Amino acid sequence: MDTPLHTIAVVGLGTMGTGIAEVLARAGREVIGIDISDAAARRAVTALDASTARAVERERMTEEERRNTLARFRTFSDLQAAADADLVIEVVSESYEAKQQVFRALDSVVRPGAILATGTNALSVTRLAADSEHPERVLGLHFFNPAPAMKLVEVVSSVLTAPAAVEAVTALARELGKEPVAVGDRPGFVADGLLFGYLNQAAAMYEAKYASREDIDAAMKLGCGLPMGPLALLDLIGIDTARTVLDAMYSESRDRLHAPAPILKQLSEAGLTGRKSGRGFYTYAAPGTGDVVRDALTPQPAAEASGGREVSSVGVAGSGTMASGIAEVFAKAGYDVVLAARGLEKAETAKSRIAKSLSRSVDKGRMTAEARDETLARITPAGSLDAFAEVDLAVEAVAEDLEIKQQLFATLDKICKAGAVLATTTSSLPVVACARATSRPQDVIGMHFFNPAPAMKLVEVVRTVLTSDDVHATVREVTTKIRKHPVDCGDRAGFIVNALLFPYLNNAIKMVQEHYATLDDIDAAMKLGGGYPMGPFELLDVVGLDVSLAIEKVLHREFRDPGLAPAPLLEHLVAAGCLGRKTGRGFREYARR
Repeated sequence: MDTPLHTIAVVGLGTMGTGIAEVLARAGREVIGIDISDAAARRAVTALDASTARAVERERMTEEERRNTLARFRTFSDLQAAADADLVIEVVSESYEAKQQVFRALDSVVRPGAILATGTNALSVTRLAADSEHPERVLGLHFFNPAPAMKLVEVVSSVLTAPAAVEAVTALARELGKEPVAVGDRPGFVADGLLFGYLNQAAAMYEAKYASREDIDAAMKLGCGLPMGPLALLDLIGIDTARTVLDAMYSESRDRLHAPAPILKQLSEAGLTGRKSGRGFYTYAAPGTGDVVRDALTPQPAAEASGGREVSSVGVAGSGTMASGIAEVFAKAGYDVVLAARGLEKAETAKSRIAKSLSRSVDKGRMTAEARDETLARITPAGSLDAFAEVDLAVEAVAEDLEIKQQLFATLDKICKAGAVLATTTSSLPVVACARATSRPQDVIGMHFFNPAPAMKLVEVVRTVLTSDDVHATVREVTTKIRKHPVDCGDRAGFIVNALLFPYLNNAIKMVQEHYATLDDIDAAMKLGGGYPMGPFELLDVVGLDVSLAIEKVLHREFRDPGLAPAPLLEHLVAAGCLGRKTGRGFREYARR
């Protein structure tokens, strides 16, 4: 284990094995590719040839470097080829039987100082090591797909792994230009341990017919800035693979959030495993491609005549950041806006905030000074809800307190004209409770904007059991006119985004609470391994730990799932007044402004 890891064997030349081989060969290592399938070996050589040719075209490597890289990659069909390897990385199918067979065979092939690594993302490294004659040299080396592009590598040690082996592969990962994260041996490790619970909940949400596959995926991309929606990602990973990972996670955690959604079993057993089979949650042009084609579940294009109500004027109730942002959005889209607050001075202050926002847009060249002035002229500040008497759509954006909202809706019921649509921007409270405070619950709907409203494209359109069809159609049409993306969901806690996001954040807190991984490693894992714009602890501190705790409590109360109970560490931090960036301390400390 003291020798440099120069000659490396990769066992299994599927997509992941081929990607790992490419990373190694391009970094100057001698790579021995091993696969019992000659066709797989040929595909691996062809893939490396094509990728290095593209690199030359893009001037990322010279032709000589390309030739040297290709020369360093040799393929074989027999494990005996690994005899001279300093490190062997197995990337065969995700089953104990297949992997144990490889490890047992390698014991009689490799030299005593060689390190054996498994590329598993779900199975126990300790169990695989225990089957080896030299468990101290066995560890996990979990690359992420596509291996050449993804920076994260999880280095997984068991209680049996020699520290020297961990140090050697960690140094190798850095030399490959990767970011190694040291983790212990438990199913899913860090990134997949958080990711797959979230994916499972998305599959269950779709299976319950709560929202369409397109709306679930759009909500998480637009609401959280994720590179892919969860159902599209399940198709990319492989639904059968996801089911295997979740089974392994559930067998250890017994957390219902990890119990594979029945639809994953149904699709897997029907052979509908995602992109690789040409059909999973979506249908693809051909197996192995990412080109989604229309199928029976694809929404029909929206008809020109919506059947909605006419909306030309909008009332926005509130004076905070969200209220002013929503008023700005409507005014920029050409609507006449009444911005009402508790007192004219507060309303004027909110309008001043909009003026500053629009001026920044002018400074950045996103709008003209003339357009700014026209937009501001459409906004009329008011010190009372009485100004909403003639608006076609009233949107409340006041404090997230049910009693306050119900009082406001009772007032709107008396003031607003017949036929006006009444909308709440709540992110966690029951919309129907606001509707029942009026004599016209059929006119009430949820319009959940995301913060900051001018920048975020998503609006969750929350329909209660009492909301009329034409009100729903009206709000969808208006949402499109203000250049936002509407997604439909029912009136239950968390809607789409928060119902999927906050259990993931809660599980990240539990990882730290259990001393499984550090804040920094978890944040790095999700950004580098999952493509998330922010790590979970960065996001929690931005959202506010008090806000996060309140949402967790609402979800736990609604769904009664023990796995949704707020992590005690979150409750302790909130009790201590550590609420995130706004107080200068949350999971991390911040310089006070």
